[in-house]
Amino acid sequence: MKAITANRLRDGEVVFLGEGGRWVESFAEAALFPRAEADDVLAPAKEKAEREQFAVDIYTFEVVEQDGVPVPATMRERIRTAGPTVRLDLGKQSLGKQAA
Repeated sequence: MKAITANRLRDGEVVFLGEGGRWVESFAEAALFPRAEADDVLAPAKEKAEREQFAVDIYTFEVVEQDGVPVPATMRERIRTAGPTVRLDLGKQSLGKQAA
């Protein structure tokens, strides 16, 4: 599976493409796509977000299942979903929005 992520332009926040094409801040709300379909979804989402000057650095990333819960496959994306690894009082993990 894959998810789509970006950085929101107005504040730099990491966002994820959710159901219905809306952008969400929580990875738990991100839409997951089969690998074969992810690029087909990415192209129009990227074009729209860039045209509307909503987000930049829009791309797909791998998602794996861990204990029955989808999580980003790489450490980079895990950090982007949760926040800094050196201070747990900062980032999304401090607000209870942790990825998984």
